[in-house]
Amino acid sequence: MRYIAFNEHQELSFKETEKPTINTDECLIKVRAVGVNRADILQKQGNYPPPPGESTILGIEACGELVAMGDQHSDWQIGDKVFAIVPGGAYAQYVKVKTAHLIKLPENLTYAQGAAIAEVFLTAYQCLFTIAELKPNAKVLIHAGASGVGTAAIQLAKYLNCHVTVTVGSDEKIVACKALGANETINYHQVDFVEWAKQHKQSFDVVLDVVAGEYVNKNINVCALDGHIVMLSMLGGRFANNIDIAKMLLKRVNLHATTLRSRSDEYKTKLINAFIQDFYQCFELASISPVIYKQYSWQEVDVAHHVMLNNENIGKIVLTID
Repeated sequence: MRYIAFNEHQELSFKETEKPTINTDECLIKVRAVGVNRADILQKQGNYPPPPGESTILGIEACGELVAMGDQHSDWQIGDKVFAIVPGGAYAQYVKVKTAHLIKLPENLTYAQGAAIAEVFLTAYQCLFTIAELKPNAKVLIHAGASGVGTAAIQLAKYLNCHVTVTVGSDEKIVACKALGANETINYHQVDFVEWAKQHKQSFDVVLDVVAGEYVNKNINVCALDGHIVMLSMLGGRFANNIDIAKMLLKRVNLHATTLRSRSDEYKTKLINAFIQDFYQCFELASISPVIYKQYSWQEVDVAHHVMLNNENIGKIVLTID
């Protein structure tokens, strides 16, 4: 099979390798579309290796159809259209996945749309519901609201009628987030969100953060009593100086850090099942939808990565495999 390889100079190229072999609890997907994630770029840079024993090929989510199944395949059939998160290996014509991690592609969605769901919606669901225990009508602050995770989180929070505030980097992204239901939008190039919160006498029950760095203290400043701050990336740096522990104690702040890729198969299975139960029908009814910025042929993977590095995208970038 063909796959996209990378070298020590971060150069991408097509190479050939054998199809993955599957165990009894796995299936093989013929990949039709792949979601591009910042994890792919970090891995290419040498900063985010796959879990031990997993494929070193880039790509952590894919959509396509089943072409082979292990013995533990339950009700799945060859030819079923599915999407899934994987520990690695999605930038290829075929990828293996744990059977328990498969999600059926709704009939009303394309392969590209399927490839734009798993990573960002499961991440947002994990952060908001599993970790932060989001309640209806809560006040939520989402940093990078126009990102893949951000656009998913806005929709999930609005489903519970939460009051959603987002930070974004352009007026175009403000328009996009408002269209998804965001109540308040802050252009962080123009307004400091802590000052904005003071002026509007606003605090947040849940803060979803991909920035870290100096944002850690800022998030504590705007966090409500017994609020949850969930960090899932560190685009602003890995170190946070002079964290105000007194303020954390005063507010009883719950500070969490999480990743999904390195979680156990059992954890992912429970998360996926809960997500399917709570939100799968929303995709069938189109009350919640993946947001796709652009689709590229996988021959254009360099362009796709460049777009993501420049933070140009609103929602997901998808590679289609021909």
